[in-house]
Amino acid sequence: MADRTSPSAPQVLELDDIQGALLRKRPVPCVGSYLLLRVDSPPEGRQLLTRLLPHVASADRWWAPPGGAWLSVALSHSGLRALGVPQESLDSFPKAFCEGMAARADRLGDTGESGPEHWDAPLGSPEVHLVVASFAAGREALESLLEAVREALRGLPAVQLLHRLDVAQLPTGRTHLGFVDNISKPNVEGAGAPWSDRAGADDPTHYGDPPGVGPPVKAGEFVLGCPDQLGQLASQPLPDALRRNGTYVALRKLHVKTAEFRRYLKANSSSPEGGELLAAKMVGRWRSGAPLVLAPVQDDPTLAADATRNNDFTYREQDPGGRRCPVGAHIRRMNPRSSPDDPMDVRRHCFLRRGTPYGPELPEGQLDDDGAERGVVFLFMGTDLVRQFEFVKSQWTHDGNFAGLETEQDPLTGNRDGTASFTVPLHPRPRRRQYGQLPRFVVTKGGEYLFMPGIRALRWIAGLDA
Repeated sequence: MADRTSPSAPQVLELDDIQGALLRKRPVPCVGSYLLLRVDSPPEGRQLLTRLLPHVASADRWWAPPGGAWLSVALSHSGLRALGVPQESLDSFPKAFCEGMAARADRLGDTGESGPEHWDAPLGSPEVHLVVASFAAGREALESLLEAVREALRGLPAVQLLHRLDVAQLPTGRTHLGFVDNISKPNVEGAGAPWSDRAGADDPTHYGDPPGVGPPVKAGEFVLGCPDQLGQLASQPLPDALRRNGTYVALRKLHVKTAEFRRYLKANSSSPEGGELLAAKMVGRWRSGAPLVLAPVQDDPTLAADATRNNDFTYREQDPGGRRCPVGAHIRRMNPRSSPDDPMDVRRHCFLRRGTPYGPELPEGQLDDDGAERGVVFLFMGTDLVRQFEFVKSQWTHDGNFAGLETEQDPLTGNRDGTASFTVPLHPRPRRRQYGQLPRFVVTKGGEYLFMPGIRALRWIAGLDA
């Protein structure tokens, strides 16, 4: 059971104890690396944490991180065990986190070519104990931070680097499918961060409620130890030192079939303009980021670039039947914005997301796959893996019933076998067009359930605080 407190109390966050990667956006542009580590000696693992702690950027130091680069640390359940966390604490973590992502693949739609048996090693194995993420605005600052991590590893032969996964924003600033990403995001109460990419830490005009996102979401949906939307406090894990200012992370490595996506658009449209419209219908936004609800006929880059307008819409009031943005479109599934019954429902299922591409761009206009590894590494962060991440994956991504679409799935990230369809309503009613034989455009290449502790909790795990 969870403790209960007043849901209306003003939220005050301990920003100096929260890893900045949870509440703060990455620099734009950015480069980064994920280091996957195995610990074979608890004392050496704790020594590594002790050495890394000075480099971990907190939410209140995000604007001026140590060394000009950002580092964060997260651990798997087997990693907590490998570092010598007491059994009582290990047993107190939620079941989903204890089992790990690979064991719960079926409910996430990770089947067929996305199944754990096809994942890139060592992802999904019990050998991944620590994940150290490093990000910077430039390559020089990143390499300087990575050298600090290598220095921290020196003299610790029982801590092994299993894998390094490099990521970087593409030269276009878009995803491999050509879309501007990371436009819509929850407004976390008490986070005190600018909501516009163009705002600095000292720009008060871009603080507060971003246009279109609605009331702030209680921090307890993302930060352990804070009240959630129902005024409840998490009762796990134990002890209290672990249950303050941390969060759970679903790390996903996703391969993107860019050429397949381009071929599908070409095969199902009569012109390049028609292909762009179909792409926008599938995603819910034009590639520029302009939302279909506000720009239903043609792209509007000026609207897309305006942070005061590009997210300021609702489906219930402006497009209830999906005539502008199809009900089954990707962004409408990921964030329905309002529930027919209770607007709070959506906020109970939202999570924070950070995504960065990996691999080279496929040359513009190329329709054949060149065999290169390309995709995106996502972090989905929240305080309840089941209610947030797993619910969205199983109910909103892979099940069409919530939107009256029966067997339809997310047209972009759905797990299908080439027989699925995607419905686009047309004017006048009740006309519609159904696009069939949707291939799988995104394939899961690996994943981990991780715990990102607060900074004092990292000290506790390292044995520095009793």
